[in-house]
Order: sequence, then C-alpha cells, then structure tokens
Amino acid sequence: MDQELAQVTALYTQVIGYLVNYSFQIFGALVVFSIGLFISRRIARFVLVLCERKQLDITLSRFFASTTRLMLVAATLMIVLPKFGIQITPFIAAIGAVGLGAGLAVQGLLSNYSAGLSIIFTRPFVVGDTIRVQGVWGVVEDIHLSHTVLTNEDDERITIPNKHIVGEIIHNSQADTVLELRVGIAYGSDIAVAMSAIGSALSRIEGLSTARLTQVGIAEFGDSGIDLEARIWVQTRKFHEVRFAANQAIESALREVDIAIPFPQREVRVIGDYSVPTETPICRAP
Repeated sequence: MDQELAQVTALYTQVIGYLVNYSFQIFGALVVFSIGLFISRRIARFVLVLCERKQLDITLSRFFASTTRLMLVAATLMIVLPKFGIQITPFIAAIGAVGLGAGLAVQGLLSNYSAGLSIIFTRPFVVGDTIRVQGVWGVVEDIHLSHTVLTNEDDERITIPNKHIVGEIIHNSQADTVLELRVGIAYGSDIAVAMSAIGSALSRIEGLSTARLTQVGIAEFGDSGIDLEARIWVQTRKFHEVRFAANQAIESALREVDIAIPFPQREVRVIGDYSVPTETPICRAP
C-alpha cells in the first residue's frame, strides 16, 4: 500500500511539475493551433473564391483550396508540437519510414491517387460532362483524388476508381448524349415527306440540346422497307424520358402523313416441277 501511494505521489509530482513548467507553453500552443485552423479555413476559402472568379475548373479549384488548407495545418502542427515537448525531427523520420512501407503495401490505392492527379491536371473531363468509360456512362458529379463519381437519370451513384479511367478510351459528350432512333417506311412512300414529318415532330420534344442540330436521313434499304434514322442530342439526365417521347412522336407523325411502317415479310418463289410420282415402278430380277 505504501509503495502504491508513493508511485501515485511521484506521478502527481511529475504532472504538476510538467504543468508548472509548460502551462504557458501549452496554453500558447493551443491558441496558436486554434488561430492556425481559423487562418487555414479562411485562406482555403479565399483560394476557392479566387479560382472561381478566374473561371478555373471547379475540380482544380477544390484541389487547390484543400491542398492549401492541408499545408497550413501541417505547418501549424510543426510549430505547436515542440511546445508540448515533442521533437518533430524523429517524428518526421518515422513517418517517412512508415510511409515507405505503407506505399509498398497499398500500391493500388496510390495508383488511384496518382491517376486522380492526372485527371485533375490534364482535365479530360470536368464536373457536369457526360462520359463513357469501362462500359458505364453518366454525368460527372464529383472528381476526387481516389475516385470519380457519376450519376444518371435514375439518380444512381457510380463510383469508378481513377486507375480504371486513366489510360482508357473516354467518350466525353459534355452535358448531352446522342440518341439514335430508327424507323422503317414502306417502299414507294414519299421519303421527303416522311423525313420532314419526323424532324418537325422531334423539334417539339422537351429535353433536346439547343446547341446541336437534329439529323434525319436514310440509314439503309432493308428487305421490307426503307430505314430512316434520326440522331438527336438530348440532356443526359433526361435520356430515357426523351427516348420514349421521341418514339411516340415519330409514330404519330408518320400516321398523320399516311406513311406506312412495314412489318417484316419474305416472298418465296418455287421454280420448276418437283411433284412426287404417285406410283413407284418396281424392278424385278429376270
């Protein structure tokens, strides 16, 4: 009991001595740290506003703002830690050693970050663009260092690791997506009237891109009719909604101008007489 009491007394003496010797330094360190956090937030916000004022890409703006804040917080920690009696030199060396081992262990994660930096600086796409990559497509909602987030008309969030984007073939159609529609008309129909009716009907649909023109033309000559194709640019977030409305508009437009949509048919002709004789002669041996 006396030994435990002596240990508690010694610990209490050490704590009191530490507080007496470092109380003002600890208080000053906390004040400096609070001021550093406040200043880092203000400067990061200022960097973000400045980038937006210069009409810099939103992804780069966020990257510069967050990097500025992290650097200021790290500098503040380097100033504050010695006030607590913590030497930062061996601490930095330990972080370097641990970082080397961790880097070898998480090469895949680091490759995502390096790919993210490549995307941010080369900017093959920006927030708001419609991209197709790795068999998926959608509107770019956000670009992080490790991954890119896409959304579609169904409000699904598609998360793609950045290493699966860099080095791949990327289709970027900005905010719109091309919609291709086909319909067949009977041979002998007035093609000009049909194309004019389809173009006029499609122009009245909501959700079309105002920056790109609608194209209507002959796609090919089929077995049962002439295939017409319409290519329209629609807002990606309304892709399927516009597709359904466009198909309905095309069918109604062709019906109004009495253009028939043929059904598949095949004509078979029999050439020659292949009738089977009713009696088969029997050959007898002599």
